[in-house]
Amino acid sequence: MRRLATTGAAAAAAIALTLAGCSSGSGDGAGGAGSNSAGGSASASSGGAAAASSAGASAAGAPASLAKFYGQKLDWKDCGPVECAKLTVPVDYSKPDGATIQLAVDRVKATGKRKGALVVNPGGPGASGYDYAAYTAEGFVVSKKVASAYDVVGFDPRGVQRSAPITCVDDKALDGFIGSDPTPDTAAEEQQAATSNRDFGTACQTKGGPLVGHVSTVEVAKDVDVLRAALGEDKLNYLGKSYGTFIGSTYAGLFPQRVGRFVLDGVVPPDITSTEMNLGQAKGFEQATQSYVRDCVAQGGCPLGDSVDSGMARIRKFLKDIDAKPLPVSGNGDVKGLTEGWATIGIAQAMYEKSYWPDLTDALKAAFGGDGNKLMKLANSYAERNANGSYSGNIMQAINAVNCLDRSAPSDLGAYRADAKSFAQQAPTWGPMLAWGSLVCGEWPIKATGKPGRITAAGSGPILVVGTTRDPATPYEWSKRLADQLQNGHLLTYDGDGHTAYLMGSGCVDDSVDGYLLDGTVPAAGKAC
Repeated sequence: MRRLATTGAAAAAAIALTLAGCSSGSGDGAGGAGSNSAGGSASASSGGAAAASSAGASAAGAPASLAKFYGQKLDWKDCGPVECAKLTVPVDYSKPDGATIQLAVDRVKATGKRKGALVVNPGGPGASGYDYAAYTAEGFVVSKKVASAYDVVGFDPRGVQRSAPITCVDDKALDGFIGSDPTPDTAAEEQQAATSNRDFGTACQTKGGPLVGHVSTVEVAKDVDVLRAALGEDKLNYLGKSYGTFIGSTYAGLFPQRVGRFVLDGVVPPDITSTEMNLGQAKGFEQATQSYVRDCVAQGGCPLGDSVDSGMARIRKFLKDIDAKPLPVSGNGDVKGLTEGWATIGIAQAMYEKSYWPDLTDALKAAFGGDGNKLMKLANSYAERNANGSYSGNIMQAINAVNCLDRSAPSDLGAYRADAKSFAQQAPTWGPMLAWGSLVCGEWPIKATGKPGRITAAGSGPILVVGTTRDPATPYEWSKRLADQLQNGHLLTYDGDGHTAYLMGSGCVDDSVDGYLLDGTVPAAGKAC
Protein backbone atom coordinates (compact mmCIF):
# COMPACT_ATOMS: atom_id res chain seq x y z
CA MET A 1 0.00 0.00 0.00
CA ARG A 2 0.94 3.55 -0.32
CA ARG A 3 1.18 5.31 3.00
CA LEU A 4 0.16 8.88 3.44
CA ALA A 5 2.79 11.39 4.26
CA THR A 6 1.85 13.38 7.28
CA THR A 7 4.06 15.91 9.00
CA GLY A 8 4.39 13.78 12.11
CA ALA A 9 4.34 10.28 10.79
CA ALA A 10 6.54 11.33 8.18
CA ALA A 11 4.84 9.25 6.74
CA ALA A 12 1.96 7.77 7.08
CA ALA A 13 2.23 8.71 3.68
CA ALA A 14 -0.78 8.28 2.53
CA ILE A 15 0.26 6.02 1.27
CA ALA A 16 2.16 4.16 1.37
CA LEU A 17 1.36 5.85 0.76
CA THR A 18 2.72 5.25 0.82
CA LEU A 19 5.59 7.70 -1.77
CA ALA A 20 8.45 8.36 -3.94
CA GLY A 21 9.34 9.80 -7.20
CA CYS A 22 12.18 9.60 -9.59
CA SER A 23 12.65 9.36 -13.25
CA SER A 24 14.23 6.89 -15.58
CA GLY A 25 16.65 9.66 -16.31
CA SER A 26 18.04 9.44 -12.79
CA GLY A 27 18.65 5.74 -13.04
CA ASP A 28 22.20 5.66 -14.34
CA GLY A 29 23.75 6.37 -10.97
CA ALA A 30 22.78 5.89 -7.39
CA GLY A 31 24.04 9.22 -6.09
CA GLY A 32 23.98 9.88 -2.37
CA ALA A 33 26.46 9.07 0.33
CA GLY A 34 28.98 6.59 -0.97
CA SER A 35 31.10 4.74 1.57
CA ASN A 36 33.18 1.68 2.12
CA SER A 37 30.93 0.56 4.91
CA ALA A 38 27.22 0.55 5.55
CA GLY A 39 26.96 0.47 9.30
CA GLY A 40 26.33 -2.66 11.30
CA SER A 41 23.96 -4.10 8.75
CA ALA A 42 26.45 -4.25 5.91
CA SER A 43 28.98 -6.95 5.24
CA ALA A 44 32.48 -6.25 4.01
CA SER A 45 32.11 -8.08 0.72
CA SER A 46 29.66 -10.07 -1.34
CA GLY A 47 30.47 -13.18 0.63
CA GLY A 48 27.62 -14.93 2.39
CA ALA A 49 25.50 -15.30 -0.71
CA ALA A 50 25.32 -18.62 -2.45
CA ALA A 51 28.24 -19.51 -4.64
CA ALA A 52 28.22 -17.65 -7.91
CA SER A 53 27.09 -19.59 -10.93
CA SER A 54 27.62 -19.00 -14.61
CA ALA A 55 25.86 -15.78 -15.53
CA GLY A 56 24.01 -17.37 -18.42
CA ALA A 57 21.26 -15.72 -20.39
CA SER A 58 19.60 -14.26 -17.29
CA ALA A 59 22.66 -12.07 -16.62
CA ALA A 60 23.18 -11.04 -20.23
CA GLY A 61 23.79 -7.33 -20.59
CA ALA A 62 24.86 -6.80 -16.99
CA PRO A 63 27.92 -4.59 -16.48
CA ALA A 64 31.13 -6.56 -15.93
CA SER A 65 31.64 -4.74 -12.63
CA LEU A 66 28.44 -6.31 -11.32
CA ALA A 67 29.13 -9.84 -12.57
CA LYS A 68 29.62 -11.26 -9.08
CA PHE A 69 26.14 -10.07 -8.12
CA TYR A 70 24.42 -11.14 -11.33
CA GLY A 71 26.12 -14.53 -11.15
CA GLN A 72 24.60 -15.48 -7.80
CA LYS A 73 22.55 -18.62 -7.38
CA LEU A 74 19.97 -18.50 -4.62
CA ASP A 75 20.44 -21.14 -1.93
CA TRP A 76 16.83 -21.93 -1.02
CA LYS A 77 16.08 -23.26 2.46
CA ASP A 78 12.91 -24.47 4.16
CA CYS A 79 11.49 -21.59 6.21
CA GLY A 80 8.11 -22.88 7.31
CA PRO A 81 5.35 -22.07 4.83
CA VAL A 82 7.89 -20.65 2.36
CA GLU A 83 11.35 -21.28 1.00
CA CYS A 84 13.81 -18.50 1.77
CA ALA A 85 17.20 -17.29 0.61
CA LYS A 86 19.56 -14.32 0.78
CA LEU A 87 20.56 -12.11 -2.14
CA THR A 88 23.72 -10.00 -1.91
CA VAL A 89 23.71 -6.52 -3.47
CA PRO A 90 26.08 -3.55 -3.28
CA VAL A 91 25.19 -0.69 -0.96
CA ASP A 92 26.29 1.73 -3.70
CA TYR A 93 26.00 0.55 -7.30
CA SER A 94 28.66 3.03 -8.35
CA LYS A 95 31.07 1.26 -5.97
CA PRO A 96 30.45 -2.45 -6.59
CA ASP A 97 33.64 -3.43 -4.78
CA GLY A 98 32.54 -1.62 -1.65
CA ALA A 99 30.16 -2.60 1.13
CA THR A 100 27.30 -5.00 0.54
CA ILE A 101 24.06 -5.98 2.23
CA GLN A 102 21.88 -9.06 2.03
CA LEU A 103 18.23 -8.94 1.01
CA ALA A 104 15.74 -11.44 2.39
CA VAL A 105 13.94 -13.32 -0.39
CA ASP A 106 11.19 -15.93 -0.20
CA ARG A 107 9.01 -17.91 -2.55
CA VAL A 108 5.88 -20.03 -2.59
CA LYS A 109 6.45 -22.56 -5.33
CA ALA A 110 3.95 -23.06 -8.13
CA THR A 111 1.37 -25.70 -7.29
CA GLY A 112 0.94 -26.83 -10.90
CA LYS A 113 2.81 -26.69 -14.19
CA ARG A 114 5.32 -23.90 -13.70
CA LYS A 115 5.54 -20.97 -16.14
CA GLY A 116 8.19 -19.07 -14.22
CA ALA A 117 8.63 -16.72 -11.26
CA LEU A 118 6.38 -13.77 -10.40
CA VAL A 119 8.00 -11.15 -8.16
CA VAL A 120 5.50 -9.24 -6.00
CA ASN A 121 5.63 -6.04 -3.93
CA PRO A 122 2.76 -4.59 -1.85
CA GLY A 123 3.97 -0.98 -1.60
CA GLY A 124 4.95 1.27 1.26
CA PRO A 125 7.61 2.37 0.85
CA GLY A 126 8.77 0.14 3.64
CA ALA A 127 6.27 -2.73 3.46
CA SER A 128 7.59 -6.28 3.58
CA GLY A 129 7.43 -8.04 0.25
CA TYR A 130 8.66 -11.18 2.01
CA ASP A 131 5.60 -11.27 4.27
CA TYR A 132 3.35 -10.37 1.35
CA ALA A 133 4.51 -13.26 -0.82
CA ALA A 134 4.10 -15.66 2.11
CA TYR A 135 0.35 -14.94 2.15
CA THR A 136 0.14 -16.75 -1.19
CA ALA A 137 0.18 -20.00 0.76
CA GLU A 138 -3.02 -18.84 2.49
CA GLY A 139 -4.86 -18.06 -0.72
CA PHE A 140 -4.07 -14.35 -0.98
CA VAL A 141 -1.88 -12.14 -3.22
CA VAL A 142 -2.72 -13.94 -6.48
CA SER A 143 -5.51 -16.22 -7.67
CA LYS A 144 -5.27 -20.00 -7.44
CA LYS A 145 -4.74 -20.15 -11.21
CA VAL A 146 -1.76 -17.81 -11.02
CA ALA A 147 -0.38 -19.56 -7.92
CA SER A 148 -0.55 -22.81 -9.87
CA ALA A 149 1.51 -21.39 -12.73
CA TYR A 150 4.08 -19.19 -10.98
CA ASP A 151 6.52 -19.34 -8.13
CA VAL A 152 5.43 -16.26 -6.18
CA VAL A 153 8.59 -14.49 -5.01
CA GLY A 154 8.83 -11.71 -2.44
CA PHE A 155 11.69 -9.72 -0.98
CA ASP A 156 12.21 -7.08 1.66
CA PRO A 157 13.68 -4.07 -0.15
CA ARG A 158 16.94 -2.60 1.11
CA GLY A 159 16.44 -0.93 4.48
CA VAL A 160 13.21 -2.83 5.19
CA GLN A 161 12.51 -5.37 7.92
CA ARG A 162 14.83 -8.35 7.24
CA SER A 163 17.05 -6.54 4.71
CA ALA A 164 19.44 -4.33 6.72
CA PRO A 165 16.48 -2.50 8.33
CA ILE A 166 16.72 1.22 8.96
CA THR A 167 15.73 2.07 12.52
CA CYS A 168 15.99 5.74 13.41
CA VAL A 169 14.36 5.99 16.84
CA ASP A 170 13.05 3.67 19.53
CA ASP A 171 9.38 2.69 19.81
CA LYS A 172 8.51 5.36 22.36
CA ALA A 173 10.02 8.13 20.25
CA LEU A 174 8.27 6.78 17.16
CA ASP A 175 4.96 6.86 19.05
CA GLY A 176 5.49 10.54 19.73
CA PHE A 177 6.49 11.26 16.15
CA ILE A 178 3.45 9.56 14.61
CA GLY A 179 1.06 11.03 17.15
CA SER A 180 2.31 14.59 16.77
CA ASP A 181 0.17 17.44 15.42
CA PRO A 182 -0.42 16.92 11.65
CA THR A 183 -2.03 20.34 11.18
CA PRO A 184 0.19 23.04 12.71
CA ASP A 185 -1.86 26.23 12.79
CA THR A 186 0.33 28.63 14.74
CA ALA A 187 3.90 29.80 14.19
CA ALA A 188 5.00 27.94 17.31
CA GLU A 189 3.39 24.70 16.11
CA GLU A 190 4.99 25.09 12.69
CA GLN A 191 8.43 25.48 14.23
CA GLN A 192 7.79 22.50 16.47
CA ALA A 193 6.84 20.40 13.42
CA ALA A 194 9.98 21.49 11.58
CA THR A 195 12.18 20.68 14.57
CA SER A 196 10.54 17.28 15.07
CA ASN A 197 11.04 16.31 11.43
CA ARG A 198 14.61 17.64 11.39
CA ASP A 199 15.47 15.64 14.51
CA PHE A 200 13.95 12.51 13.00
CA GLY A 201 16.02 12.87 9.84
CA THR A 202 19.18 13.45 11.83
CA ALA A 203 18.49 10.32 13.88
CA CYS A 204 18.04 8.29 10.69
CA GLN A 205 21.30 9.59 9.25
CA THR A 206 23.17 8.89 12.49
CA LYS A 207 21.83 5.41 13.19
CA GLY A 208 21.35 4.21 9.63
CA GLY A 209 24.83 5.01 8.40
CA PRO A 210 25.68 5.17 4.69
CA LEU A 211 22.81 2.86 3.73
CA VAL A 212 20.36 5.69 4.47
CA GLY A 213 21.75 7.44 1.41
CA HIS A 214 21.18 4.37 -0.76
CA VAL A 215 17.59 3.23 -0.35
CA SER A 216 16.16 5.07 -3.36
CA THR A 217 13.67 3.43 -5.68
CA VAL A 218 16.25 3.42 -8.48
CA GLU A 219 18.54 1.31 -6.29
CA VAL A 220 15.66 -1.00 -5.34
CA ALA A 221 14.86 -1.46 -9.05
CA LYS A 222 18.50 -2.40 -9.69
CA ASP A 223 18.26 -4.92 -6.85
CA VAL A 224 15.20 -6.38 -8.53
CA ASP A 225 17.18 -6.97 -11.71
CA VAL A 226 19.88 -8.78 -9.74
CA LEU A 227 17.06 -10.86 -8.22
CA ARG A 228 15.67 -11.61 -11.67
CA ALA A 229 19.04 -12.96 -12.76
CA ALA A 230 19.44 -15.00 -9.57
CA LEU A 231 16.01 -16.55 -10.22
CA GLY A 232 17.26 -17.63 -13.66
CA GLU A 233 14.62 -15.55 -15.47
CA ASP A 234 15.44 -13.86 -18.79
CA LYS A 235 12.61 -11.40 -18.18
CA LEU A 236 10.97 -10.14 -15.01
CA ASN A 237 7.35 -11.01 -14.32
CA TYR A 238 6.07 -8.59 -11.73
CA LEU A 239 2.98 -7.63 -9.71
CA GLY A 240 3.33 -4.29 -7.91
CA LYS A 241 0.66 -2.56 -5.89
CA SER A 242 0.63 1.06 -4.74
CA TYR A 243 4.24 2.21 -4.22
CA GLY A 244 5.18 -1.17 -5.71
CA THR A 245 4.03 0.28 -9.03
CA PHE A 246 6.74 2.91 -8.75
CA ILE A 247 9.36 0.20 -8.29
CA GLY A 248 7.87 -1.47 -11.37
CA SER A 249 7.78 1.59 -13.61
CA THR A 250 11.31 2.55 -12.53
CA TYR A 251 12.48 -0.96 -13.42
CA ALA A 252 10.73 -0.74 -16.79
CA GLY A 253 12.45 2.57 -17.48
CA LEU A 254 15.87 1.16 -16.62
CA PHE A 255 15.47 -2.28 -18.20
CA PRO A 256 12.65 -2.13 -20.79
CA GLN A 257 13.92 -5.14 -22.72
CA ARG A 258 13.69 -7.27 -19.57
CA VAL A 259 10.03 -6.53 -18.88
CA GLY A 260 7.92 -9.70 -18.91
CA ARG A 261 4.32 -9.83 -17.64
CA PHE A 262 3.94 -6.61 -15.67
CA VAL A 263 0.89 -5.62 -13.58
CA LEU A 264 0.94 -2.20 -11.87
CA ASP A 265 -2.13 -1.77 -9.63
CA GLY A 266 -2.84 1.56 -7.90
CA VAL A 267 -0.25 3.76 -9.51
CA VAL A 268 2.25 6.23 -8.12
CA PRO A 269 3.23 8.13 -11.31
CA PRO A 270 6.97 8.71 -11.69
CA ASP A 271 6.61 12.30 -12.88
CA ILE A 272 4.44 13.59 -10.04
CA THR A 273 5.76 16.46 -7.90
CA SER A 274 5.53 16.60 -4.12
CA THR A 275 2.76 19.20 -4.26
CA GLU A 276 0.78 17.21 -6.82
CA MET A 277 1.17 14.09 -4.75
CA ASN A 278 -0.01 15.69 -1.54
CA LEU A 279 -2.98 17.36 -3.22
CA GLY A 280 -3.89 14.21 -5.14
CA GLN A 281 -3.98 12.17 -1.97
CA ALA A 282 -5.91 14.87 -0.13
CA LYS A 283 -8.59 14.82 -2.82
CA GLY A 284 -8.49 11.01 -2.95
CA PHE A 285 -9.02 10.60 0.78
CA GLU A 286 -11.69 13.30 0.75
CA GLN A 287 -13.62 11.42 -1.94
CA ALA A 288 -13.16 8.08 -0.17
CA THR A 289 -14.33 9.52 3.15
CA GLN A 290 -17.39 10.97 1.46
CA SER A 291 -18.17 7.52 0.07
CA TYR A 292 -17.80 6.06 3.56
CA VAL A 293 -20.09 8.69 5.11
CA ARG A 294 -22.67 8.16 2.33
CA ASP A 295 -22.69 4.45 3.12
CA CYS A 296 -22.83 5.08 6.86
CA VAL A 297 -25.90 7.31 6.46
CA ALA A 298 -27.59 4.77 4.19
CA GLN A 299 -27.06 2.02 6.77
CA GLY A 300 -29.01 3.97 9.37
CA GLY A 301 -27.99 4.96 12.87
CA CYS A 302 -24.86 6.69 11.60
CA PRO A 303 -23.08 8.62 14.38
CA LEU A 304 -22.06 11.27 11.83
CA GLY A 305 -25.54 12.57 11.09
CA ASP A 306 -27.99 12.23 8.24
CA SER A 307 -26.10 13.65 5.26
CA VAL A 308 -22.67 13.54 3.67
CA ASP A 309 -22.04 17.22 4.30
CA SER A 310 -22.97 17.02 7.97
CA GLY A 311 -20.93 13.84 8.37
CA MET A 312 -17.79 15.35 6.89
CA ALA A 313 -18.24 18.42 9.09
CA ARG A 314 -18.61 16.16 12.14
CA ILE A 315 -15.32 14.40 11.37
CA ARG A 316 -13.55 17.76 11.00
CA LYS A 317 -14.95 18.98 14.33
CA PHE A 318 -13.91 15.75 16.03
CA LEU A 319 -10.33 16.07 14.78
CA LYS A 320 -10.17 19.71 15.86
CA ASP A 321 -11.51 18.82 19.31
CA ILE A 322 -8.94 16.11 19.97
CA ASP A 323 -6.18 18.35 18.62
CA ALA A 324 -6.97 20.47 21.66
CA LYS A 325 -7.77 17.61 24.03
CA PRO A 326 -6.77 14.01 23.16
CA LEU A 327 -9.07 11.16 24.14
CA PRO A 328 -7.83 8.73 26.79
CA VAL A 329 -6.76 5.25 25.67
CA SER A 330 -5.60 2.29 27.72
CA GLY A 331 -3.51 -0.81 27.14
CA ASN A 332 -1.45 0.83 24.39
CA GLY A 333 2.04 0.94 25.81
CA ASP A 334 3.37 4.48 26.12
CA VAL A 335 0.46 5.99 24.19
CA LYS A 336 -2.05 7.30 26.71
CA GLY A 337 -4.08 9.59 24.50
CA LEU A 338 -5.66 9.48 21.04
CA THR A 339 -4.26 12.60 19.44
CA GLU A 340 -5.26 14.17 16.15
CA GLY A 341 -2.24 12.45 14.59
CA TRP A 342 -3.28 8.98 15.74
CA ALA A 343 -6.97 9.56 14.97
CA THR A 344 -6.17 10.72 11.45
CA ILE A 345 -4.31 7.55 10.53
CA GLY A 346 -7.00 5.47 12.22
CA ILE A 347 -9.59 6.99 9.89
CA ALA A 348 -7.19 6.64 6.95
CA GLN A 349 -6.78 2.93 7.64
CA ALA A 350 -10.49 2.40 7.04
CA MET A 351 -10.34 4.13 3.67
CA TYR A 352 -7.99 1.51 2.23
CA GLU A 353 -10.57 -1.26 2.36
CA LYS A 354 -14.34 -1.04 2.41
CA SER A 355 -14.48 -3.99 4.81
CA TYR A 356 -13.10 -1.65 7.51
CA TRP A 357 -16.04 0.75 7.26
CA PRO A 358 -18.18 -0.95 9.95
CA ASP A 359 -15.16 -0.92 12.28
CA LEU A 360 -14.71 2.81 11.70
CA THR A 361 -18.37 3.47 12.45
CA ASP A 362 -18.05 1.58 15.76
CA ALA A 363 -14.81 3.41 16.53
CA LEU A 364 -16.34 6.82 15.88
CA LYS A 365 -19.38 6.00 18.03
CA ALA A 366 -17.05 5.09 20.88
CA ALA A 367 -14.84 8.13 20.32
CA PHE A 368 -17.79 10.52 20.33
CA GLY A 369 -18.61 8.98 23.69
CA GLY A 370 -15.11 9.66 25.01
CA ASP A 371 -13.45 6.29 24.35
CA GLY A 372 -10.54 6.40 21.90
CA ASN A 373 -9.48 2.75 22.12
CA LYS A 374 -11.26 1.44 19.02
CA LEU A 375 -9.96 4.20 16.78
CA MET A 376 -6.50 3.66 18.27
CA LYS A 377 -6.78 0.00 17.26
CA LEU A 378 -7.31 1.07 13.64
CA ALA A 379 -4.36 3.44 13.91
CA ASN A 380 -2.18 0.63 15.26
CA SER A 381 -3.10 -1.49 12.27
CA TYR A 382 -2.05 1.29 9.93
CA ALA A 383 1.29 1.80 11.68
CA GLU A 384 2.04 -1.94 12.05
CA ARG A 385 2.06 -1.31 15.80
CA ASN A 386 1.15 -3.81 18.49
CA ALA A 387 -1.00 -2.86 21.46
CA ASN A 388 1.99 -3.25 23.79
CA GLY A 389 3.76 -0.45 21.96
CA SER A 390 6.15 -2.52 19.83
CA TYR A 391 6.21 -2.34 16.03
CA SER A 392 6.08 -5.45 13.87
CA GLY A 393 7.94 -3.77 11.01
CA ASN A 394 9.89 -0.59 10.26
CA ILE A 395 7.63 0.87 7.59
CA MET A 396 6.98 4.05 9.56
CA GLN A 397 10.71 4.76 9.64
CA ALA A 398 11.94 3.44 6.28
CA ILE A 399 9.21 5.23 4.35
CA ASN A 400 10.81 8.62 4.92
CA ALA A 401 14.30 7.49 4.00
CA VAL A 402 13.00 6.25 0.65
CA ASN A 403 10.65 9.13 -0.10
CA CYS A 404 13.21 11.80 0.70
CA LEU A 405 15.83 10.30 -1.61
CA ASP A 406 13.33 9.92 -4.42
CA ARG A 407 11.97 13.46 -4.34
CA SER A 408 13.10 16.73 -2.81
CA ALA A 409 10.74 19.07 -0.97
CA PRO A 410 10.89 22.69 0.19
CA SER A 411 11.99 23.67 3.68
CA ASP A 412 10.15 27.01 3.58
CA LEU A 413 7.31 26.76 6.09
CA GLY A 414 5.46 29.45 4.20
CA ALA A 415 5.09 27.13 1.21
CA TYR A 416 3.37 24.52 3.36
CA ARG A 417 1.18 27.14 4.99
CA ALA A 418 0.06 28.35 1.57
CA ASP A 419 -0.62 24.79 0.41
CA ALA A 420 -2.68 24.08 3.52
CA LYS A 421 -4.90 27.04 2.72
CA SER A 422 -5.20 26.10 -0.94
CA PHE A 423 -5.74 22.39 -0.34
CA ALA A 424 -8.50 23.12 2.18
CA GLN A 425 -10.57 24.63 -0.62
CA GLN A 426 -10.47 21.34 -2.54
CA ALA A 427 -10.33 18.85 0.31
CA PRO A 428 -11.55 20.48 3.54
CA THR A 429 -11.06 17.41 5.72
CA TRP A 430 -7.76 16.01 4.44
CA GLY A 431 -6.18 18.97 2.68
CA PRO A 432 -4.83 20.88 5.70
CA MET A 433 -3.10 17.73 6.98
CA LEU A 434 -1.66 16.36 3.74
CA ALA A 435 -0.40 19.79 2.70
CA TRP A 436 2.30 19.33 5.34
CA GLY A 437 3.11 15.78 4.19
CA SER A 438 6.49 16.56 2.61
CA LEU A 439 7.93 18.61 5.46
CA VAL A 440 10.00 15.68 6.67
CA CYS A 441 11.77 15.66 3.28
CA GLY A 442 12.17 19.42 3.42
CA GLU A 443 14.13 18.88 6.64
CA TRP A 444 15.92 15.69 5.53
CA PRO A 445 19.72 15.87 5.97
CA ILE A 446 20.58 13.88 2.83
CA LYS A 447 20.11 15.43 -0.58
CA ALA A 448 17.59 13.72 -2.86
CA THR A 449 19.10 11.65 -5.67
CA GLY A 450 15.94 11.36 -7.75
CA LYS A 451 13.52 13.78 -9.33
CA PRO A 452 10.11 13.50 -10.99
CA GLY A 453 10.21 12.48 -14.63
CA ARG A 454 8.18 10.65 -17.26
CA ILE A 455 8.88 7.00 -17.96
CA THR A 456 7.96 5.55 -21.35
CA ALA A 457 9.79 2.21 -21.12
CA ALA A 458 10.23 2.28 -24.90
CA GLY A 459 10.72 -1.20 -26.28
CA SER A 460 9.09 -3.05 -23.40
CA GLY A 461 6.41 -5.69 -23.68
CA PRO A 462 2.82 -4.78 -22.77
CA ILE A 463 2.39 -3.40 -19.23
CA LEU A 464 -1.04 -3.73 -17.58
CA VAL A 465 -1.96 -0.70 -15.46
CA VAL A 466 -4.94 -1.00 -13.09
CA GLY A 467 -6.76 1.97 -11.55
CA THR A 468 -9.65 2.22 -9.07
CA THR A 469 -12.01 5.18 -9.49
CA ARG A 470 -12.32 6.00 -5.78
CA ASP A 471 -8.90 4.92 -4.59
CA PRO A 472 -7.92 7.19 -1.68
CA ALA A 473 -4.14 6.74 -1.72
CA THR A 474 -3.40 6.44 -5.43
CA PRO A 475 -6.16 8.30 -7.28
CA TYR A 476 -7.47 6.84 -10.52
CA GLU A 477 -6.07 9.75 -12.52
CA TRP A 478 -2.57 8.60 -11.57
CA SER A 479 -3.10 5.18 -13.17
CA LYS A 480 -4.42 6.80 -16.33
CA ARG A 481 -1.46 9.16 -16.30
CA LEU A 482 1.11 6.34 -16.28
CA ALA A 483 -0.78 4.22 -18.82
CA ASP A 484 -0.74 7.20 -21.19
CA GLN A 485 3.00 7.76 -20.69
CA LEU A 486 4.11 4.18 -21.23
CA GLN A 487 4.80 3.31 -24.83
CA ASN A 488 3.11 -0.06 -24.30
CA GLY A 489 0.77 0.69 -21.40
CA HIS A 490 -2.74 -0.78 -21.19
CA LEU A 491 -5.28 0.62 -18.69
CA LEU A 492 -7.84 -1.50 -16.85
CA THR A 493 -10.42 0.56 -14.91
CA TYR A 494 -12.25 -0.60 -11.79
CA ASP A 495 -15.25 1.48 -10.74
CA GLY A 496 -15.09 0.94 -7.01
CA ASP A 497 -13.88 1.91 -3.55
CA GLY A 498 -10.69 1.09 -1.68
CA HIS A 499 -7.01 0.95 -2.48
CA THR A 500 -5.99 -1.20 -5.50
CA ALA A 501 -8.28 -3.60 -7.37
CA TYR A 502 -6.80 -7.04 -8.02
CA LEU A 503 -8.24 -9.67 -5.64
CA MET A 504 -10.33 -6.98 -3.94
CA GLY A 505 -13.73 -8.43 -4.86
CA SER A 506 -14.17 -7.81 -8.58
CA GLY A 507 -14.28 -10.98 -10.63
CA CYS A 508 -14.01 -8.86 -13.76
CA VAL A 509 -10.71 -7.36 -12.62
CA ASP A 510 -9.37 -10.69 -11.40
CA ASP A 511 -10.19 -12.46 -14.66
CA SER A 512 -8.59 -9.66 -16.69
CA VAL A 513 -5.37 -9.68 -14.66
CA ASP A 514 -5.21 -13.48 -14.62
CA GLY A 515 -5.74 -13.64 -18.37
CA TYR A 516 -2.79 -11.34 -18.88
CA LEU A 517 -0.47 -13.11 -16.42
CA LEU A 518 -1.34 -16.55 -17.71
CA ASP A 519 -1.81 -16.00 -21.44
CA GLY A 520 -0.34 -12.57 -22.13
CA THR A 521 -3.73 -11.26 -23.25
CA VAL A 522 -4.19 -7.58 -22.43
CA PRO A 523 -7.73 -6.28 -21.83
CA ALA A 524 -9.43 -4.50 -24.72
CA ALA A 525 -8.85 -0.76 -24.91
CA GLY A 526 -11.21 1.07 -22.57
CA LYS A 527 -11.98 -2.05 -20.52
CA ALA A 528 -13.83 -1.15 -17.32
CA CYS A 529 -15.12 -3.33 -14.49
